Amino acid sequence: MSLIAARASLRQVTIRRAGLRYSSGHGEHKFVPFNYDNKRTFALKVVSYMVIGFSVPFAAAAYQLKKSGGGS
Repeated sequence: MSLIAARASLRQVTIRRAGLRYSSGHGEHKFVPFNYDNKRTFALKVVSYMVIGFSVPFAAAAYQLKKSGGGS
């Protein structure tokens, strides 16, 4: 058998996926791994977390520039 024919026969091998459904047993699907009661409070916490996380590098850069005297 030639090398080309061998590779062609390997390409024709199919993978069967019969019955690969798994159940995690958690009941309903939730998008967050914890439970929250009030959506407004949760939204406020998420937004404040993201704003603080986004502003930390800018505050650190401003501090370093002020410390070195380069941001006059």
